[in-house]
Amino acid sequence: MALTSEDKVAIARKLDELGVNVIEAGSAITSEGERESIRAVAAEGLNAEICSYCRIMKQDVDFALASNVDSIHLVAPVSDLHISVKLRKDRETVRQMAIETTEYAREHGLIVELSGEDASRADMDFLKSLYIDCVEAGADRLCFCDTVGLLVPERTEALFRDITSAVRAPLSIHCHNDFGLGTANTIAALRGGARQAHVTINGIGERSGNTSLEEVVMTIEWLYKQKTGINTKEIFKTSRLVSRLTGIPVAPNKSLVGGNAFTHEAGIHVHGLLADTSTYEPIKPEVIGRERKIVLGKHAGKSSVTLALKEMGLSVDDTQLHEVLDRVKEMGDHGKRVTDADLQTIAETVLNIQKEAKVVLEEYTVVSGNKVIPTASVRMKVDGKEVIEASIGDGPVDATLASIKKGIQSLGDVQLEEYHVDAITGGTDALVEVLVKLSKDGKMVTSRGARTDIVMASVEAVLNGINRLI
Repeated sequence: MALTSEDKVAIARKLDELGVNVIEAGSAITSEGERESIRAVAAEGLNAEICSYCRIMKQDVDFALASNVDSIHLVAPVSDLHISVKLRKDRETVRQMAIETTEYAREHGLIVELSGEDASRADMDFLKSLYIDCVEAGADRLCFCDTVGLLVPERTEALFRDITSAVRAPLSIHCHNDFGLGTANTIAALRGGARQAHVTINGIGERSGNTSLEEVVMTIEWLYKQKTGINTKEIFKTSRLVSRLTGIPVAPNKSLVGGNAFTHEAGIHVHGLLADTSTYEPIKPEVIGRERKIVLGKHAGKSSVTLALKEMGLSVDDTQLHEVLDRVKEMGDHGKRVTDADLQTIAETVLNIQKEAKVVLEEYTVVSGNKVIPTASVRMKVDGKEVIEASIGDGPVDATLASIKKGIQSLGDVQLEEYHVDAITGGTDALVEVLVKLSKDGKMVTSRGARTDIVMASVEAVLNGINRLI
């Protein structure tokens, strides 16, 4: 995962809008490019404190100072395994390095959060004494790192009650999700006295990831009924932004922000939702900036179709409902997934609603080859006006879709969230089906295109989705 300066700034702005208190923008020691990215984030003038990861070495602090950060996350290995095997040193040497680096950073005006790496495997007496010494040296905050995810909630709460009673500075919790307990352990730490939690959007991080911000925030707000100060309506937009810029997809079954979190298919569930959405939803999707989705196919019932049409702002009588349902089931019987655009087209046909497409492709040209940068040009009608755009891309499809995106900028920021292609007949002239998921201002739609030409199938899918969105 490599983020450009522009990517980091975009994410930092969104995190600041979300209301986070501290943004760890990178590790200044890494490279000049990393330092440029951190400086770019620091120059944004955000409300959040901007932080750099540092080892217990003065040169790391110098690079952090050169990056204009407010604070450092100063990480000291504290387990004997890390001290002896990774650092090849002893406890007292690590203690002295941590104290001296803390003093050096504070002398130069930095806020210091001193972190015990692999704290869950450390000797607790040594860890507490190190914390106490570093607070005396000027550390503003402390952090307990469960570096390989070995904690369980019961032990976590007990540990934090013990440590917070022994140290004067606020203590943070930093969990990894190797056993899937990151959120549970973080909540347990907060119950035990932790004042701050280290989290990531979508739970991204080394190996199995870190504790998920969205899970911790919504657990505190909805299950413990405590305010976090986070603007929860921006959670889903932030999730999608981070997923898109990092290239790390969110699992469909991921809690809260996964594609299926507010998606309903079973008839009995949808029937319940029509009566009261709380029957099969723990929170309303709007709370985190989402929308409810109804999946349709051959198992669809009247309740599913009624609710899906209601979400589109369409109402039908019994006769029209049966006709829409028959057409949906017919598509399902042919193994088709009924997209939002499919349902809208079916419903508008049954209701005899004529809607002129806002975006119409008139022609496109693609140039591609093994020694040619893929380039595409498009001529479109956008809201009745002719638009001509050109763009390059990683391939002919990418170049064409990039040209379309440039051409529709006047209609808003439409993002391609997912792209899936299948060959649905055999041979070199196979019929290709493209399924896409598009988003705009937090709203999402799915649409399809089917052609023997993969570029045209992709264009058809994207334009269907764009016209559905706007």
